[in-house]
Amino acid sequence: MARHRWFEESKSIGPQFFSPKVHNRRAANVVSANMGNHATEDQASRGNDRPGRSLRRTIRLLAPAAGALLAASLLVPAAFGAAPVAAATAAPAAATTTVGLVSCTSASHPAIAARLASDIWAARRVRSDSVALVVEDPILGVSCTLSGAARFDSASVVKVTILGALLRKAMDQHRYLTATEASLARTMITQSNNNSASALWAELGRAYIQHFLNLAGMSQTIVGPGGYWGLTQITARDETRLLRLLLVPNTVLSNNSRAYARNLMTQVISSQRWGVPAGAPAGVVVHVKNGWLPRATHGWRIHSIGAFTSSRGWYTIVVLTQNNSTMTYGVNTIQNIARVIHRDLNPGATSFTAAPALAPSAITPDERIPALPAIP
Repeated sequence: MARHRWFEESKSIGPQFFSPKVHNRRAANVVSANMGNHATEDQASRGNDRPGRSLRRTIRLLAPAAGALLAASLLVPAAFGAAPVAAATAAPAAATTTVGLVSCTSASHPAIAARLASDIWAARRVRSDSVALVVEDPILGVSCTLSGAARFDSASVVKVTILGALLRKAMDQHRYLTATEASLARTMITQSNNNSASALWAELGRAYIQHFLNLAGMSQTIVGPGGYWGLTQITARDETRLLRLLLVPNTVLSNNSRAYARNLMTQVISSQRWGVPAGAPAGVVVHVKNGWLPRATHGWRIHSIGAFTSSRGWYTIVVLTQNNSTMTYGVNTIQNIARVIHRDLNPGATSFTAAPALAPSAITPDERIPALPAIP
């Protein structure tokens, strides 16, 4: 299926901002002239309104309308009461397939949706951890969900939200990122550096991060208490909204801001590129951010969010998990699910990427969380 690339990555160190203003004086002059012509004609007609001439003028004015009515009448069915011909064929109704707890929907490709639901559930049902996911492919018109509104401690996937808020604040202030902000953003995303995340979290403040969530429509996300960004409560549904914000033109982030964020997510170090990239077809550009965090309750939180762009367009996969006995167990759950998703969304692909092996250093907890009072 031939599809076209619709965006290019930006490698600048910060977003650019524009305030275009369009002035079309020629159009304004044409409108003014036309209004003047109508006024002159109207005045002349009133000054020469004699019997007979008024009737002839009325006939001249009505003639075009009568012609339009006649032409329109040719489109009306001959039989009285017959339904008019539809201007366009109605879009097919969306079909939803639910297998186990997985529901996939598509109007244009119901067979792919049905296969996805079956394959995702087959990969999920043999695992003992808790899983939530959302898949979105607007080109195929396919979406899938499993517990999309369930909340999880964010661990490091919240760093993409921090980046989005940082870019938005720079836009609000009509400026580029500072050299320090750009450096912190880079290490926060590409290396999952916790100190960088903490510095930007403190700079932005929880109130501004909440402001960004409001703008982004991420209404299910709850900002972490105090400086504990890793305890932000996230859902697969809201993380999908965030990824879409980075992919589709919108009023929250400029085109350059979106490209800047996507570009950082392509440069995540190899030891942290596990998760949803597993099984991606060769040739797609992978934008990923993962999170991993153990706590006394619910074991390891292992999350992976990713966007996959190519000449065919884009699609996103978000998988959140908890109650994992080890980090490796959670990673395997995500990768088993991701492989069947990539395969089903790319039936013509013949080559798929392998997931990197987890290095011992990569199993270090994402953020050490001390004992806290009641956490939402």
